[in-house]
Amino acid sequence: MKLLLVQVRSGIGDMILAGLPYIHALSKKFNTKLTLLAKESSKASDLFSEDEHIDEIITLDKEKDGVGGIFKLSNELKKRNFDKIFIFNSSLRYNLIARLAGIKSIYQYPLFRSKDNIVHSAKIFTESITNEIVSTEPNLIIKKADKNIDKNFKHICLGVSASGPTKRWNINNYIRLAEEMAKKTKCKFYIAGGEKDLDLINKFKNSDVGKNCVSFEKLSIKETLPIIKNCDLYIGNDTGWAHIAVALKVRALTLFMDSPVMAYGRYSSRMITVEPEGEKDSTTHDTLGKDKISYDEVLTKTLELIN
Repeated sequence: MKLLLVQVRSGIGDMILAGLPYIHALSKKFNTKLTLLAKESSKASDLFSEDEHIDEIITLDKEKDGVGGIFKLSNELKKRNFDKIFIFNSSLRYNLIARLAGIKSIYQYPLFRSKDNIVHSAKIFTESITNEIVSTEPNLIIKKADKNIDKNFKHICLGVSASGPTKRWNINNYIRLAEEMAKKTKCKFYIAGGEKDLDLINKFKNSDVGKNCVSFEKLSIKETLPIIKNCDLYIGNDTGWAHIAVALKVRALTLFMDSPVMAYGRYSSRMITVEPEGEKDSTTHDTLGKDKISYDEVLTKTLELIN
């Protein structure tokens, strides 16, 4: 039996919290590996390179956009002779592609639904197929972790990057936080950011705690996974790094300042959240609360978690 799962949200975090648990659940239900259709921006190839539930990842590139892309993608899928397709969205486009590809069993969210809770929808949809309760806890599978980790230090991953400035806590706050942690215990810091975050990374490196840090800007997502796996704690913005940490069973103190905490912050017991002052389970994409995140609250929770 050949299975295809369609999860075409753009983000790394989206792929982890609305893809990973359900990939595993469906693979186990049908006792076979499945093929994943995903966007390159989700970094699925890096995230799932060692996951034995996945047979192949088909990347949804620009050639498969537009009307012409419907036929290109359907022809590509038709060659693979899939028996079942699981479409994790409400798009008529992918329903049509599945039919053109000759896939007989089509499972999909209700068509034309515009709003949903990303986690609840994926869970309910998958449970309707498996007839079993499906945990929302993600489990990112990597076969090797760094065995040379120095146990004399607390290893802290700092997620200073974000998809936009409204979701990014000021870098000076992270530096202050690291300085306070270093006063309490020996720490090594891992700066989770890419080449677009070099100004933030360099500012941290040039600070008093910069000598004890490693940054990720030259590493692929795949290369960062064993490092994050060995961290004691993630502290940072609501970004893909936070969800990677959670999926690697690392506790993540995650700052929600301009994204929906009820969708992205409540799916795992390892996700501990901080919201702007005055907010309680209420942040959305329009909260714009980065200047109302309490430094004292973040510091207090950080010290509790590292101890």
